[in-house]
Amino acid sequence: MSEHIVFIGVGNMGNPMAQNLVKAGKKVKVFDVSKNMIEKAKEKKLEVVENLDDLITNKVTTVITMLPEGKNSKEVYLGDKGIINKVSKNCLLIDCSTIDIQTSIEIGKKATEKGIKMIDAPVSGGVMGAQKATLNIMVGGTKDAYNIALPLLKIMGKNIFHAGELGSGNGAKICNNMSLGITMIAASESLMLAKRLNIDIKKVHEIMKNASGNSWPISIYPPLPGLIEGTPSNNNYRPGFSAGMMNKDLKLANECAKKVNASTPLGTMALKIYNNFCEEGNDTKDFSAISKVVGGDAWDYPID
Repeated sequence: MSEHIVFIGVGNMGNPMAQNLVKAGKKVKVFDVSKNMIEKAKEKKLEVVENLDDLITNKVTTVITMLPEGKNSKEVYLGDKGIINKVSKNCLLIDCSTIDIQTSIEIGKKATEKGIKMIDAPVSGGVMGAQKATLNIMVGGTKDAYNIALPLLKIMGKNIFHAGELGSGNGAKICNNMSLGITMIAASESLMLAKRLNIDIKKVHEIMKNASGNSWPISIYPPLPGLIEGTPSNNNYRPGFSAGMMNKDLKLANECAKKVNASTPLGTMALKIYNNFCEEGNDTKDFSAISKVVGGDAWDYPID
């Protein structure tokens, strides 16, 4: 059977992920509910189908979804016109959305009951990682489903991890992004402190990259401009990975922590900081723009 891949959700992340599949010679058709995202997909020469009902048939071999929230994944997979009621048992379902663990497991179990293989496979690495196919992909599902999906995942990402059973991919991603939110705030505080101390920020940044204070926000995705080319901070904080999406992930982490009685004081504080930032109208800015909050009157960088 020839491959027939459907990619649903071609936003900032999904669009370049779908492009990489096409570049690798895969036959891919895409869909998005946003007309703006559809136009951007057309600009990138992706094959767009504007009616999802026409897109999902029993001839589809793989469905990949990259959606904002659990309710979106649930509707697409389990709704009245849901995917699992239309595809064949030979179809592989890959949900790359970052959603709550319970919804991920629920969708996966429904698919399994119909004999359809499914994995949850959220990604980390931001838009740059999606564009360069260097994403970290965290997979939950059976070993068999993971092995079947692996060739496609390797086209879209660099580091592929099998975290465990269904829902484990999202569990691992939630843990990762809680740490990311915390360290982005810490990196912002450190660099803004250097600025207030009148120390050359570029020199402090170079020191931190090579010392014990290093982190992903320092070495790859700094919260201040002029440090690493191509980052959102150098592009007026256009996302990237939005503050709203980080806020969503921190909420997921907070909910998980409460359910298992885990103590996450820094995660809770990071959620409060990002939540306030988003409520002030910054949810569409890149999450690295949180440096504006800790910078106070010393923060004087351009932001859209």
